[in-house]
Amino acid sequence: MDKMIEPQTRPARATDAVHDVGPDALPDRTRPGRGAISNRTGRFERLRKNATDDGWRQDHADGDPAPRLDTIVTFDRTRSIIARNDSPDIPFDRSINAYRGCEHGCVYCYARPTHAWLGLSPGLDFETRLFAKPNAAELLARELARPGYKPRTIAIGTNTDPYQPVERRLKITRAILEVLAAHNHPVSIVTKSGLVARDLDILGPMAARGLAAIGVSLTTLDADLAANMEPRAPRPERRLETIRMLATAGLPVTVMAAPMIPALTDHELEAILIRARKAGATHAGYILLRLPLELKELFEEWLATHYPDRKRRVLNRLREMRGGALYRSQFGERMHGRGDLAKLLEERFRIAARQQGFRTERTLLDPHRFRLTETEATARQLDLFDAAPA
Repeated sequence: MDKMIEPQTRPARATDAVHDVGPDALPDRTRPGRGAISNRTGRFERLRKNATDDGWRQDHADGDPAPRLDTIVTFDRTRSIIARNDSPDIPFDRSINAYRGCEHGCVYCYARPTHAWLGLSPGLDFETRLFAKPNAAELLARELARPGYKPRTIAIGTNTDPYQPVERRLKITRAILEVLAAHNHPVSIVTKSGLVARDLDILGPMAARGLAAIGVSLTTLDADLAANMEPRAPRPERRLETIRMLATAGLPVTVMAAPMIPALTDHELEAILIRARKAGATHAGYILLRLPLELKELFEEWLATHYPDRKRRVLNRLREMRGGALYRSQFGERMHGRGDLAKLLEERFRIAARQQGFRTERTLLDPHRFRLTETEATARQLDLFDAAPA
């Protein structure tokens, strides 16, 4: 279940109050439906908190399972919604993220360290303390109507999943799509969730006009591994069914075999591409596991808890593909790594994608169909009339 907190003008910081309950008060251990093992303090906090067990707690004594952690959703009254970037190794210059934090709880998520900016932990806080932007559609309409706005594809889901469980009730992503459809504005979406099929009534007609493309992330075909690694995300077969539904509706679908984790999931690369192609995906991509900032320790904790026999091998292979480090953030290599093992993975992907008949060119969406709504066009004409000299 999740709890709602009243809207506020800025996200609450962990330092605004003393936390003596919740994940900070419990020792590090697996939690039902959660990916992270701990709630490590973020890098911007002056003090670090270490959870200890004094033996008096009854709710996890004698091997009993840890109590479930509720999801807390806070409304974030942001003032702008389109984020800009000039990164040379990604194919878009603007994006929208309707949510901060993600309840899917994927332990490898490279967005986890962004929670530290809020004074929260990239660990359990990231998947239990979410921030939603209920005024996103209103802000988007305002930004699209500004004089001089030049349309280019807006990417949705580049940080956290736009179709994570809370979207089923809040429908913020759907409201954003309604605005984009009304303006004939191109959009690309990346998600793990079958909830995207709910919005086929919007996305289908947009795709027919060359305005929509979908990427579905498929990390593994092993349901047990997925349950440990992505505890609240749909299982692999459900994602394949989502690809099938989207393709049947006429949307160009990219399967993202991401992240590829050496010595844990990388052996599945070809199988993932084969299954996704049969389901209807037309494009494919992959990304090597990225472990920025606090994510390194969180991922190591997870490996030590769930796959201790593979931990050393996974981390050593990753270091071989990252020039001796667990992560390097340089443009051009952060997605695919370097060295012989990284080149081998890239070659395997290239051969498998060609054999399966995936298209090599990117899906190009049409920004030239962009238009103002009738109300916006009328308002702009009136503004011009009012501004004309008497």
